[in-house]
Amino acid sequence: MRRIVLVVGAGFGIMLAFVGFLVIGVYGAAAGLFGGAGRPGGGDGQLARNTVPPEYEALVQQWGNTCPELSPAILAAQLGQESGWQPNVESHAAAQGIAQFIPGTWATHGLDANGDGEANVWDPEDAIPSAASYNCALAGYVRDVPGDPVDNMLAAYNAGPYAVIQYNGIPPYEETQNYVRIIRSAEASYAAPPEDERLPPLEQAAAAVGFAQEHLGTPYLWGGDGTPEDDGRFDCSGLTKAAYESVGIELPRVANDQWIAGPHPTRDQLLPGDLVFFATDLTDSRSIHHVGIYVGGGYMINAPYTGATIRFDPIDSPDYFGATRPTAG
Repeated sequence: MRRIVLVVGAGFGIMLAFVGFLVIGVYGAAAGLFGGAGRPGGGDGQLARNTVPPEYEALVQQWGNTCPELSPAILAAQLGQESGWQPNVESHAAAQGIAQFIPGTWATHGLDANGDGEANVWDPEDAIPSAASYNCALAGYVRDVPGDPVDNMLAAYNAGPYAVIQYNGIPPYEETQNYVRIIRSAEASYAAPPEDERLPPLEQAAAAVGFAQEHLGTPYLWGGDGTPEDDGRFDCSGLTKAAYESVGIELPRVANDQWIAGPHPTRDQLLPGDLVFFATDLTDSRSIHHVGIYVGGGYMINAPYTGATIRFDPIDSPDYFGATRPTAG
């Protein structure tokens, strides 16, 4: 028995040393050793895999390339912000459907895109193409306004083109400024990077890995955020949120929302600090049920389930869904 304990202890020590080297490697990567940064919204107009509900992916991919100012990533981020992909939602201001058209705007810009004889604001097959078409019309209206043309297009969608023209750019409305900022920040999480371009490493990743490493052996608590009320315990997404909060990056609370907290490296592009996700349906991010922090060598640190402790586990399993590199935005 003593021999087994010694072997296990030695193996754990080797793993900790391995993580230490990986943490140093992250800092090296952040210094530029792994290549240049990608452009948010790039990828030749292609969506990243499994970032859009599967029933809408083809529509967003097709209509997101309607004009130069629009991309599938911008359209996806906008729809997510407008309605959370809910086709039947109505706001307090009577904005309707997945793209949140007010009735007067829909009457002018709504399309019967699916050819069923009705331009229906509640039907995503009409509303998503209409949102793309309306974005491009707005981009034309504000094309001569100074500033970033994508920002101006989005500001016009939220506040109207005349406000953008009046203020020579994004108007000084808090709602509109936040709207543009949120969509542009989310853009990178929906965009597939060009095949020949590596995602930039994240400088804060090493410290996030270090935070998770410091909590190895902590018992799991469902809903745990690591607070004194939780006795310092975490669940899976509570751990990842706290790790990145410790380095100044705010993540959503639940795992399937954390999926869209940044761009998505492929399996062979993973770096320590990337979030790795697991799902019951490998085509639908809404089925994500678990998240961990990648440490390299095919392993992650994670808070797995009730009765277990925060520990190292391999990431390669049948329910592996993909990865996200969190962004400061």
